Amino acid sequence: MATSGPLTTTRIIAQRLSEAGCRHAFGIPGGEVLSMMQALDEAGVAFYLCKHENAGGFMAEGTHHATGAPGVLLATIGPGLANGVNSVVNALQDQVPLIVLTGCVGEAEAQTYTHQVFDQNALMRPITKASFTIADGAADVVIDKAVAIAMAAPQGPVHIDIPVHLADQPHPEPRRARVPVEAPMAPAPGPMLDRAREMLARSERPIVIAGVGAVAQGAGPVLQALCERFGAPLLATYKAKGLVSEDHELTLGGHGLSPKSDKIVLPLLEQADCVILAGYDPIEMRTGWRDPWDPATAIEVTHLPNRHGMHGAAMSFVGDVRAGLETLIDGLEPSASPWPDRAPAQVRAALQSAFQGPNTWGPHQAFAAARRSSPRDTVVTADSGAHRILLSQMWPCFGARGMLQSSALCTMGVALPLAMGHKLAAPERPVLAVMGDAGLEMIMGELSTLRDWRMPLAVMVMVDRSLALIELKQRATGRANLGVDFDKTDFAAVADAMGGVGVDIASAAQLEDELPKAYARETFTLLACQIDRKAYDGAF
Repeated sequence: MATSGPLTTTRIIAQRLSEAGCRHAFGIPGGEVLSMMQALDEAGVAFYLCKHENAGGFMAEGTHHATGAPGVLLATIGPGLANGVNSVVNALQDQVPLIVLTGCVGEAEAQTYTHQVFDQNALMRPITKASFTIADGAADVVIDKAVAIAMAAPQGPVHIDIPVHLADQPHPEPRRARVPVEAPMAPAPGPMLDRAREMLARSERPIVIAGVGAVAQGAGPVLQALCERFGAPLLATYKAKGLVSEDHELTLGGHGLSPKSDKIVLPLLEQADCVILAGYDPIEMRTGWRDPWDPATAIEVTHLPNRHGMHGAAMSFVGDVRAGLETLIDGLEPSASPWPDRAPAQVRAALQSAFQGPNTWGPHQAFAAARRSSPRDTVVTADSGAHRILLSQMWPCFGARGMLQSSALCTMGVALPLAMGHKLAAPERPVLAVMGDAGLEMIMGELSTLRDWRMPLAVMVMVDRSLALIELKQRATGRANLGVDFDKTDFAAVADAMGGVGVDIASAAQLEDELPKAYARETFTLLACQIDRKAYDGAF
């Protein structure tokens, strides 16, 4: 969408973001970003006021998962940017393209004016892929670089500081040359590719592990083709759940943080004679996933070089995951019958049974009831905590990006803003935010943002008055209960006071009755599931 009026620094930035597919920006305005906010609005990138910049960053991430375009966070000078740091670090570790726009004073003014001023680029360089300051007449080049860098593998955040004195400055006609986004690259022909294809063709016990890189590069269809052709079961990280629908007989669900699931699936990896790593980044995994297979059996098709040391691979192809997998299997047929002992089917059955849980009311019953009463295409978001691990094991996803969470940084307070951003960008999809009571209390002010946006959203909070995951770790290490328990909040009353509908939930039947109503309402619904302390004991 072209902007009206003379070209200025901020209008150039806004126009290029609009051309990149951005339609939403989030934040809290300050005097230093008023020009940028207005320019975004004129370019068709609507600005949405939130209550905290950290939540705004996660809302921006939610829009990316719905649209594929970079998220946009707009923060004012000083405390505005500082508030958003957590969401920026999350975008770096979880590989989310995020454009962070901030205001700043010019270099000359900063020599004598210090109010709210600090070196914002120094703060952002370690936690972004790049941090720029706009120079006079170069806004077009900087924003093109920012979008290209943010979208290139691995995707991530890019920061742009906009000096106040340049914001409304006339800008020359943009250059015709654009900074290109990198084209997909497949492995080059050669001896290493030949060896990889031969290993896969001869394999009797192949297995595939998909991660965040396979999600970002749309590798779901080729993953399914690979698994079906070679009879290879598919393990996914939490971020990669649903790349191949989890009702497919070859899918073994998502893994990474559950010791219970590790005991079931890790022996399968030890038996494998060919491990295909498809965009797999072990940043999502717990320490038990160090060296889980013989490196001599592993073929890595990855979007970023292996510098982490968590696992080895005999062959590593760095490039586009989808194109790499297509090249690997092109014209290739298996020369052996896969898994003659049917071990993957046994593992699938064991996983389904391991997380059924008790027949009494608690988190197992709540999550099973929520899945039964939610449409197949529901997007569920999970906060960090005990509930997330169990939900990630129990909730089947039938398409990519069906479950959103912070799986690398594992920060709290993400479920609600992720859900809000996604619902805003894709209002036709049902969305359910699931969180613990501590996580909701951390960002409770955003319930009033829901009211202001008049957003129909289902929110499910597990009320156990405890930091349950940390309390479990305290007991497991013989430590005293300290700093993990708190009093009960009447969340239903809070929701009512914030302009939504609040309901206390005490049974699976009640939840199955109330959740469809929540999806159908024109305002948000908060379902407060009352569960016992220590309800997660032995759950995952």
